[in-house]
Amino acid sequence: MAEHISKQFDLELETIRTRVLQMGGLVEQQIRSAIDALMAGDIARFDKVIAEDAMVNAMEVGIDDDCQHIIARRQPAASDLRMVITVVKTITDLERIGDEASKIARMGKTIYQAERYQVPRFREVYKMAEVALAMLRRALDAFARLDAKAALELAEEDERLDEDFSSELRQLITFMMEDPRTISMSIDTLFISKAIERIGDHAKNISEYVVYLVKGKDIRHTSIEEKKREALDD
Repeated sequence: MAEHISKQFDLELETIRTRVLQMGGLVEQQIRSAIDALMAGDIARFDKVIAEDAMVNAMEVGIDDDCQHIIARRQPAASDLRMVITVVKTITDLERIGDEASKIARMGKTIYQAERYQVPRFREVYKMAEVALAMLRRALDAFARLDAKAALELAEEDERLDEDFSSELRQLITFMMEDPRTISMSIDTLFISKAIERIGDHAKNISEYVVYLVKGKDIRHTSIEEKKREALDD
């Protein structure tokens, strides 16, 4: 009987892990669609991204509800409890990434529907988005494979993304100072860039939850040097 209960519990944990990865796949698709729509000026695709945000929200609520039921019925301990906690934290960050993707779509729609005298250029934004997407994929892969070393790598990538955002900010300020007609579009582009930078932050958070899950160590709010010691220390 005890073995049967244990196997059922393992199945429940594996099911919520799978659903987290499905949610992550949907969020990743949202970002890709938003960025592709931004490069092409595809209003219909912007609308699709915005509509899909409700699906992401529903997935978060459903998985969170399952986690609460597991805690109430199974009273998990040790690594099982860390798994449930990690799932709850991860889906919160995934939902917020979905919000950022929706924000990119809304800003992009605003840019293309307004009568601008200048066609927007998003080369730097696209480069930032590719970095953020790669970070999210690696964070989800770390969650799937329980790879505790991912936090170190993503922390360094996040610093790079922060630097790219600062560079884009300086460039947009220069545009606005040189030509006031670019102010409105530059501000909208700034919001998009900030959304991408936030996606990187959330991806880094997810990777840090993986370290907590695998090693039982909370490495949030620590320096990269400290992450090296904690994440790689067996």
